Order: sequence, then structure tokens, then C-alpha cells
Amino acid sequence: MSKPVVLITGASQGIGAEIAKTFARELAGVRLALVARHAGNLAKVAKACARLGAIAEPFPCDVGDETAVEAMAAAVTRRFRRVDVLVNNAGKFTPTEFLTMSVADFDAVLGANLRSLFLVSRAIVPGMVARGRGDVFNMSSIAGLHPYPGGAGYCAAKFGVTGLSKVMREELKTKGVRVCTVYPGATVSPSWAGSGVAEERMMPTADVARAFYDVYRLSRRTVVEDIVLRPQGGDV
Repeated sequence: MSKPVVLITGASQGIGAEIAKTFARELAGVRLALVARHAGNLAKVAKACARLGAIAEPFPCDVGDETAVEAMAAAVTRRFRRVDVLVNNAGKFTPTEFLTMSVADFDAVLGANLRSLFLVSRAIVPGMVARGRGDVFNMSSIAGLHPYPGGAGYCAAKFGVTGLSKVMREELKTKGVRVCTVYPGATVSPSWAGSGVAEERMMPTADVARAFYDVYRLSRRTVVEDIVLRPQGGDV
């Protein structure tokens, strides 16, 4: 039970799946709690991580549903007893203009990107505080720093992630829990499929995932509060 337990939401594809594989590859015997709605894809990622040397378990869950999150957290605790690293990666990108966005669509985007982060953190972080040690990574976006046309819901949600992360950092920094907010730009991932941005103008998913692991490996005397990752061209 000496290896850390890493819980990753949105772990069935894209950056979340790559974060899981990076921890599995770099930290032999790491225990991974993989969370997402798509059980089939989640199982495939768990098997890939197991082949890399991790103990990986899928926990299918809609992280925007309070009851489902509570059940998932209880299941993870029964299996692994604790969570050392929480990666709040789950999210949804829906480009919509302010003047045409419906209330239902706005609520859905906030639920997937912001409410989910709050629910999972509320379920997991108290255990870290009780132990006096933990790491939380909150996935924001360049859209959480700079607004753009067509980003009514997504920018609102990611700016919310930025604000909530700052509050978490202030409240938890004296309790042994480090909070890092990650702001990636265009990344080769399902979120950017159909965007019209050529792959050569985007970052590899592996580079973004590696940043999470490298920050985690720093000594406990150091916290990286924010990571901004952008393609070398810097325009997306």
C-alpha cells in the first residue's frame, strides 16, 4: 500500500487517459482510480495502464451527479482506502455564442466543467486534509484566462474553475494539500476534433500529461500554483 493512489476524472480518452498512462509508465505499482462515464473506454484505459505496471481500476461515474459522485468516492475508498492525488480533468467543450446559447446548454457546460470539479473535490479532499497531505490538479483552459467569441458557456465555466482553484489553494495551503491549476491551449485530443486547427499547430497530449507528473514529483516544499501550456506558435 506504499504506492500513491491517483484518481483521474475524464480518464476514458484524451488528456485524462494520457495522464493515467504517464503515471503508470513512470511510477511502477501506482494505483489508479479511473473515472468517466464511458465504461467501455474506461476499461480499455485501465487495461493499458495495467500492462504498464499500474494497479488500475475503472469507476464509471457521471461526475456531474452528486449521488453518483458520492457512490464513486465510497467505492474508491473501499478499494484503495485513500486518494493521494486528485486530477479533476473531466469536462465538455461546446462552442456557442452568448446571444444564441440556451439556458439548458449553459447549465450543461457549467455542470460538466465546474460543478463536477466541485463535487469530486468535496468528496475527496477532506480525506487529504485529515491526513495532512495531498495533491489536487484542476483542469482549466486557456479559455479560463482569455475570453473568445463563441465561448459563452465554456469560458464562464473555465473562469469559474480558475476562481474556485484559487480559493481552494488559499484554504488548503496550510493543511498539506497542494492545488495546481492547469491551463492548456490547443491539444491533439477529442475536444479539438473538428475544430479546423491542424495537428501540427497543437500540442501532443503526452506533453500536457507529462506536466502533471513532473509537478507531482517536486518536493513537498514546493507548489506549482499554475501551469500555462500553449503550442509553440502561441495562437491557439
